[in-house]
Amino acid sequence: MSTFERYLTVWVGLCIVIGIALGHFFPDFFQAVGTAEIAKVNFPVALLIWLMIIPMLVKIDFAALAKVKDHWRGIGVTLLINWAVKPFSMALLAWIFVGWLFRPYLPPDQINSYIAGLVLLAAAPCTAMVFVWSNLSDGEPHFTLSQVALNDVIMIFAFAPIVGLLLGISAITVPWHTLMLSVALYIVVPVFIAQMIRRSVLFNGGEAALNRLLQRLQPLSLLALLSTLILLFGFQGEQILGQPLIIAMLAVPILIQVYFNAGLAYVLNRVAGEAHCVAGPSALIGASNFFELAVAAAISLFGFNSGAALATVVGVLIEVPVMLSVVKIVNSSRGWYESGAAVHGRSAAAKMPG
Repeated sequence: MSTFERYLTVWVGLCIVIGIALGHFFPDFFQAVGTAEIAKVNFPVALLIWLMIIPMLVKIDFAALAKVKDHWRGIGVTLLINWAVKPFSMALLAWIFVGWLFRPYLPPDQINSYIAGLVLLAAAPCTAMVFVWSNLSDGEPHFTLSQVALNDVIMIFAFAPIVGLLLGISAITVPWHTLMLSVALYIVVPVFIAQMIRRSVLFNGGEAALNRLLQRLQPLSLLALLSTLILLFGFQGEQILGQPLIIAMLAVPILIQVYFNAGLAYVLNRVAGEAHCVAGPSALIGASNFFELAVAAAISLFGFNSGAALATVVGVLIEVPVMLSVVKIVNSSRGWYESGAAVHGRSAAAKMPG
């Protein structure tokens, strides 16, 4: 992890301050940016989102899908957590904390929007930073790559239905045409462009050229993310200054769902007898969120000024420190993990002569 990535939370904090200040002193500029849209798609933000997402997707080699069967236990556990547990557990936590416990302390007209933002945050697994987390936990790189590639394919088809279902259950009106447009703009098109770039670079310069390109693109991706946050907080500033505890209250369900899903994935892999080098990244992929997509979808569906946009940004704010803590837990518990009967039994069987 680069120094810039390691201190992402610091940069996000600075963007909050800068965005709020700029929004206060230059409100006309932010209003002009906010109105630059067609069919509820804000073009300045769409450009920034593409600059965020495409460099991350260039890393993904969809040929890795052929290796999915090599670690089928870990793949199965991660898919269960990502698509059958995490979105629904987050929706439940959002209803409990935002819709009930914290309701008296939150703006009443934004309650449903906050819930929607939290659902959007959990509805898609992370596609980029998990490579960093996997490396820090000594994860099996082929497992991580094949799992991310598989999740990207599933996300194209599952993101909109899951979001629509959960928001519908929450009695939140879902503009389906905007949701589907978000999927096309922020998943399908970036995946296509990224894979065309990847193939072209590999064809002309090989793996070394691709690695050089990724090194150049990574800072661009993070700068686009930070620029988007400045715009968001330029719009959200007055509301945050009026109720600064909003961010802390929105962070509670996010923190709980991260540790719950990471722990559940970790334990299920241990029960299944999967190796620790697979269980670690499985837990990390199971817990992390594709916050870039969540931010884009929240802006498209509910607008800059919405509680949904703010809720997704809280996910960005706590992503790095929380995931680093999960990495530390995974690494420090390796001895306990490998003492499990199923893991120990598989290791012993693997060492027996054929």
